[in-house]
Amino acid sequence: MEEALARRRSVREFTREALSERELSQLLWAAQGITHPDGLRTAPSAGALYPLEIYVATTSGFYHYEPKGHRLVQLSDRDLRAAVRRAALEQEAITQAPAVFVIAAVYERTSRKYGPARTPRYVHMEAGHSAENLLLEAAALGLGGVPIGAFDDDALHGALALQGDCRPLYLIPVGHPR
Repeated sequence: MEEALARRRSVREFTREALSERELSQLLWAAQGITHPDGLRTAPSAGALYPLEIYVATTSGFYHYEPKGHRLVQLSDRDLRAAVRRAALEQEAITQAPAVFVIAAVYERTSRKYGPARTPRYVHMEAGHSAENLLLEAAALGLGGVPIGAFDDDALHGALALQGDCRPLYLIPVGHPR
């Protein structure tokens, strides 16, 4: 853990090498993987309500991560990274990275229990925990990544064709550092 913390830096330039299936699997598990028979996950969640949804855009398509069963479901066979880059103010790291992780949230899952005043705080805290887990796992695997919050929310939502109640919070391009 100390080594991963010491190596974690924002990386914006990547080689063209794709992530292996094992690397992709480990990164997704670190972000929201199940760690307990009761369904508890790698990142803490207020009330264990888990409002986060994890997606990943790669050259081979756009996928949704399902923690239960630890599997990826392909939503599109198109490379959406160029559309994501446009929505993210043309940040080059997005199209350079072989994988762009999208952390999104369905706020209603948390607001049913905690109400509208506390929900944003709890959801945003969880997104930060999940993002840091992913970035530390990337460092442990010898990969690099950069958290990106600068994007047009509506443009990104549309580019990814997310469900209406699912709001994007973070973009994290990840790859082999150049």
